Amino acid sequence: MNAHSLHRALGAICLLGHVAAVSAAETPRSGGSFTVGVETEPNTFNPQLNGQAKADVTLRNVWESLLARQPDGSFVPWLAERYEASPDGSRYRFTLRRDVFFSNGEKLDAHAVAENFRHTQDAGYCAGSSLCMMGARISRIETPDDATVIITLKQGYTPFLSFAAALEILAPASWHSAQLKSGGKEIAGTGPFILDSYEKGQQVTFIRNPNYRWAPATAKHQGPAYLERVTYRFLPESSVRTGALLSGQLDAIEGISGNDAGEFKENGDFTYQHALNTGTPYSLYLNVDYGPTQDRRVRQAIVQGLHIDPILQSVYRGERTRGWGITSPVEPLYDKALEGKYGNQPEAANRLLDEAGWTARDGDGFRSKNGQRLTIEVIQAQATVRDQRDVLLQAIQAQARQRLGIDFRLRYVDSGTYSAVRNSGQFGAIANSNTETDGIDIENHYRPISQGGAINYSRVNDEQINALLDKAASTLDVAQRRQDYSELQNRALIQLALAVPLYQPEDQIAAARYVHGYGFRSFKQMPENAYDVWLSDR
Repeated sequence: MNAHSLHRALGAICLLGHVAAVSAAETPRSGGSFTVGVETEPNTFNPQLNGQAKADVTLRNVWESLLARQPDGSFVPWLAERYEASPDGSRYRFTLRRDVFFSNGEKLDAHAVAENFRHTQDAGYCAGSSLCMMGARISRIETPDDATVIITLKQGYTPFLSFAAALEILAPASWHSAQLKSGGKEIAGTGPFILDSYEKGQQVTFIRNPNYRWAPATAKHQGPAYLERVTYRFLPESSVRTGALLSGQLDAIEGISGNDAGEFKENGDFTYQHALNTGTPYSLYLNVDYGPTQDRRVRQAIVQGLHIDPILQSVYRGERTRGWGITSPVEPLYDKALEGKYGNQPEAANRLLDEAGWTARDGDGFRSKNGQRLTIEVIQAQATVRDQRDVLLQAIQAQARQRLGIDFRLRYVDSGTYSAVRNSGQFGAIANSNTETDGIDIENHYRPISQGGAINYSRVNDEQINALLDKAASTLDVAQRRQDYSELQNRALIQLALAVPLYQPEDQIAAARYVHGYGFRSFKQMPENAYDVWLSDR
């Protein structure tokens, strides 16, 4: 089975329960309010600067992109009715729809779209983000007429299409607003809903855009949304979200722990769906420039010595999928060959640690050398502590001590500290995941920091990896790119031991049985906005 077929099969399996639940011969009806409990509060309501994939479930109600994606990853019209890409990925031409308006009344045209791409080149706007990393690749932005935008890059870079197609388009007036960085009502979009109110730490409410007429080809209907109002309540604790849905305080929730999934799976009062995300597995990225992990043998011991499967089973009750590679199993670029190729080899791992000189043991049983304990500080951003990741890291910490004699020190930090620690390079490992597609996630993690590796947590700069990245980025041939990334992941994970993939992030949705049309985005498989949602009698 090829990657495209695998993706379709996985999608069908994940959505079977949903299809059965909504197959009743009811006609969608307009009206009503929909309240959803969500795990993540956006750190800004400017979708270009948010940086939190989990916040997309709220932000996609207001802001839209040039192209949408089919389940197989192919691009289909949205704000752009068509596109052209040069074979070497150096030039992209987008032809826009002529009937689209922002919610503030401004018309979507080539100049409005071009201004969005120009801001990706403005360090004062996007410094330190992957947005600026992409903008730095642009050589020229042209608008030969009101409906055409042509973007020429400094050199061929095929992952740019995924970025350009997905960039959320802000209204022209946004660039002159004091709300630009924080987001707000003045930062208008073209979406099916309009931001109505925001209560920090509590909830955000959107109202229907009555003029909406340009849903993407992946949507289930056209015209305005069915719902009049949508409210997202910020409830970080999974058990709280679950309790609120079971008690009727909410209509739906996302982000369901393995312990809570059983509350909905066999319960006729609710529907339950889950689907793997695209992008990089939640992984431990090991720093090659600082502390004990500078030694390849220590990194290899960690990659080979840990036994991840029983930990996942214990923490998630079998409700999560083991991560093995550098991207998701639902992506066309995924390579199954790495599955089962490493890990659960404690004897070999301990020999590596002995060879590295960590032969002594201190009073607590940890390995030491020259009187120094084998300690690795693991940094976890507090903003991305979700899906029981704190429990998972504690279990890995315990296993590393028991199996290898390594002291994993877990450190949870706020956003400011996280940025400062990353920039300093003084950490042992960083735990994180990413949802970007088409190799962008791979580029961000393994391209040298000085060359655009926005989230190169391992701080690697390897000639072989760099050459493979360049090769993959210079062709649109998916088979060739898959081969290049296959070589890269063997180099990164087996030879250099730059990361320990843990599990592939997924999203889960549970909803009351009167909720219809709530599902996942067709490619990234994250919870979709409320555009297709409608409510029957309770």
